Amino acid sequence: MGEFVLLSHDETIKLICAAKKGDKEAKERLLDCNYPLIKSIAARFKNKGVDFEDLYQLGCVGFLKAIDNFNTDFDVRFSTYAVPMIAGEIKRFLRDDGTIKVSRALKSLSGKINRFIEDYKKTHEEDPSISLLANTFEIEESEVVLALESAKAPISISEKDENHEKSLSVLEKFAVQDGGQDKLLQNVALKQAICSLEPKEQKIILLRYYFGKTQSEIASLLKVSQVQISRIENKALAKIRQNLE
Repeated sequence: MGEFVLLSHDETIKLICAAKKGDKEAKERLLDCNYPLIKSIAARFKNKGVDFEDLYQLGCVGFLKAIDNFNTDFDVRFSTYAVPMIAGEIKRFLRDDGTIKVSRALKSLSGKINRFIEDYKKTHEEDPSISLLANTFEIEESEVVLALESAKAPISISEKDENHEKSLSVLEKFAVQDGGQDKLLQNVALKQAICSLEPKEQKIILLRYYFGKTQSEIASLLKVSQVQISRIENKALAKIRQNLE
């Protein structure tokens, strides 16, 4: 892996055109220069029973498919197009190979913990701490985190509503609108820094989805509780989803 260099839009398009004509060196340079992007997306799928190196290689496959399918005539950043392609390749492998498996016991525990959290919030108007949850259910704190995380599913901006045949993905909705879409999607693709978020929300989203940090690691870095990080992250993601609607 060579030294990381951030390519300009024009440089990227030039390399894509060359790669489409069979220039292997152009493909290699695109891979090298987009290593942080592929790595950050692969990091979202850690702890799914697949080695990170394998996740990264799957991301590279999705990235190469993005090169082959990208239409340089569209006024869209390549990174915007590549993100759902990379994530989709990894998710397809995990789905088809059945590697995302949650045991019945873990599902049951997750349901009980979430019901307890909802009841606790109604009474105390705040989320219970991880340590309180661990003591309540007489399990380790790591088991609490695992149970809570197991109930979350990754979301892709390329997904469509399966109940509506003519539905558009979020990416396609922005593609047919005039103005503004490139700026918003570029922020999603590049370092996940959504301009509308508050500074702390931006930092947490960046650490979580660009640098691949866990909530516990971010809590340690920012010297706050893991529950606070979870609350801020969920709030930030809700804002992002609202902006994408």
